Amino acid sequence: MTLATPLRAARHITSITTVTSAAFLLAFSVTPAHASDALADSTLASVQKSQVLKVCTTGDYAPFSHREDNGEFEGIDIDMAGALANSLGASVETVPTSWPTLMDDFTSGKCDIAMSGISVKLDRQALAYFSLPYQTGGKTPIVRCDDIKKYQTVEQINRPEVRITVNPGGTNERFADEFLSDATRVAHNDNRTIFDNIIEGRADVMVTDAIETQLQASRHPELCSVHPEAPFTFSQKGYLLPMGDNIWKAYVDQWLTQMQGTGEQAAIFDKWIKG
Repeated sequence: MTLATPLRAARHITSITTVTSAAFLLAFSVTPAHASDALADSTLASVQKSQVLKVCTTGDYAPFSHREDNGEFEGIDIDMAGALANSLGASVETVPTSWPTLMDDFTSGKCDIAMSGISVKLDRQALAYFSLPYQTGGKTPIVRCDDIKKYQTVEQINRPEVRITVNPGGTNERFADEFLSDATRVAHNDNRTIFDNIIEGRADVMVTDAIETQLQASRHPELCSVHPEAPFTFSQKGYLLPMGDNIWKAYVDQWLTQMQGTGEQAAIFDKWIKG
């Protein structure tokens, strides 16, 4: 086999470079019209035009989203939604949803974003975008303070004589299904009142996000959070965004980065956790 001469090699490389450069320019050239069309089709443009930000939220997951008896929503994510809307010159329209119907409601187009302390999960990611994470935590028990030493581990909880209370449709139920199948299940559909089951003796344990156990323990002196600094699992919270809407995701991610960098997000968290 003969080797190519330096001249032939140079011509060959030049030819490849020319073709590659042409292909690169063809693939990545975007006319202003195309960019305008992409922006016009985005949720960002829709919210700016309507001046209304539609937010799906469950209203049953303090401190992120809680619905008062008068129907008003409050919490970390309600304040964050207000800040996002303000950045767009818009107002917030809350769209009630539930954990069992969250993904169906969101993917059917009922809202522009879902903000409700939503854990980042791959099955959800397969149906929608997530924003950058804005909170990191994990699952940990909450119990009556007299029982705190009895329920330190999954093994201590996963027993038939232990009654666990579970709200359906979310990651708490998934954790119970995977790790606490031997415990006695006490189902409760209203996450706002589920902790009464423990206080009033109908259940012994609930395993939920550490941030929620800390909040409920601060509200109810009978309850104690079990090692919230060392939860059983790792999880992150993010906001659901429409699949494929890169312009809207880029905006929300940048807004989140600025909220974190300026300390505005931390102030909202402190308001609802520390009071």
